[in-house]
Amino acid sequence: MGCDTGQDNEKPVHRVWVDEFLLAARQVTNADYGRFLRDSASLHGPPPFWSDPAFNHPEQPVVGVSWFEAIRYCEWLSASTGGEFRLPTEAEWERAARGGRESGLYPWGDALPQSLPGHADRSAGHWQTGPEPVGRAESNTYGLYNVCDNVHEWCSDWYAAGYYAVSPERNPCGPETGERRASRGGSWRHHVKMSRCAARSSIPPEFKYADYGFRVACDVQCRSEVRGPIAEVKPPTE
Repeated sequence: MGCDTGQDNEKPVHRVWVDEFLLAARQVTNADYGRFLRDSASLHGPPPFWSDPAFNHPEQPVVGVSWFEAIRYCEWLSASTGGEFRLPTEAEWERAARGGRESGLYPWGDALPQSLPGHADRSAGHWQTGPEPVGRAESNTYGLYNVCDNVHEWCSDWYAAGYYAVSPERNPCGPETGERRASRGGSWRHHVKMSRCAARSSIPPEFKYADYGFRVACDVQCRSEVRGPIAEVKPPTE
């Protein structure tokens, strides 16, 4: 976990074990979030940009969702299905983004994103005004779509720049307290659209930005409750 050639908050590179888990193959879409809003109309209003044509295609990732609202969505999904859904930890997210690779800057290796087929068209298309509909580009080897692009994804952890120096080896969950929540992945809004697997970001949990969304995780025992595509992320053999 981490990157020696990245930012200071990605150092030191350290070995981490995460228990097996499931991660949604796609970012939560407007269609997904709309079901949550309809079921809880008296409690939760729509996020910003909900009616903006640049952001309201049903298959675009929902944006403008705070960390607290992402947590409420997970709670609603859990109550609706009997499962136990949650946001992934930073360690889980990076493990999944790497797609089983021990190293490599990106899910596909070290080649720059600009070298990928279709990158120029994606950058000149949807990414000029908003995120693209999910699942349009090639997945990583775990079957995860848009894992390092489209929108930043909330993680469950509090953020601390120096956390890697004191992180436990097994199932790290971030600091106990903080002022910012961790997030991962790239952004349609940035000049560099695709992030490295190890790249970290964070904002206060109440913030609502047009390039922030999320995807859900769950433990393997929730497998029967998962609706739609999932990716199973297994640790290596000890």
